[in-house]
Parts: sequence; structure tokens; C-alpha cells
Amino acid sequence: MQIIRTFERGEATKVGWAARVLLLSTEVENGPITRALAGLSSVIDVVDELFAALSEVLDDPAGYALLVVDCDSDCVGGLEAAERAVIMLSEVMSRVPVILISQECRLQQFPADRLKPTLLRSPLSAVSMKVGFEHALRDRLAYAAA
Repeated sequence: MQIIRTFERGEATKVGWAARVLLLSTEVENGPITRALAGLSSVIDVVDELFAALSEVLDDPAGYALLVVDCDSDCVGGLEAAERAVIMLSEVMSRVPVILISQECRLQQFPADRLKPTLLRSPLSAVSMKVGFEHALRDRLAYAAA
């Protein structure tokens, strides 16, 4: 089976269909990650404390479609700390995929294993966010029939 997706020129295709995203970051309201997620028609909740974000996801895994972690923000402590935190979410990750965004990331990773986080390089481009977003939510996205 072959699926062909076309893109309108001058307008991005909305892929999230109002997916609720928890963003762990200290970035300002109109920062680059927030803008990239909003451009994908996401509903974004921003938390600026690591354990508060983990608690939100653990308490209500069905409440969020995606967890996005800004590893470079002061509240996380780098890529290694974020990867350790993701291990705590191992049981929940089958329901809430994770995207880690870091300057420490040399090679972007889009793992086939749903229990592993998607790693994106910072500074974030709109294209890498869209690809990472679609990859992380690949089980939830449905292609609309033309």
C-alpha cells in the first residue's frame, strides 16, 4: 500500500489535530519550541520543573499525547539527566511518547522502538520538529482520505 501526502505551498499541513502536549522547559511563552509545537496545531501545557512534569504524566498518562523535553533549559540539567528521567517513565511511554531536544545531540534519532525517545538537535528547525512530532505520534496520526 502506498500513501501519498501532498503539501500546500505556503501553508503547513496540520498533523497534530489539537494533540495535547506537555512541554518541560523554562522558555518564554513565545519561544522557538512553543512556536514550533503551536504551528503543528498542538495544545501546549508548559511546566518548568522536572519532577512536576513527570508527576503530571505518571498521574494521567491518557491526558497527554506527547511529552517534549527541552534538555538545554535550567530545569532539566542536560541530555543525560533527561534520558535518566525518561527511564522512570518506561511503563507510561507506551502511551505517552517523548521527544528530547538538546544541543548535546549530534545525530537526530527516530527510533523504531516506541519505548525510546525521539532525539532532536537544538536549535530546533520547523522541519525537524514536524518530522519528530509525526514520528513520535505515528501510532496516533491517521491519514485523512482525500
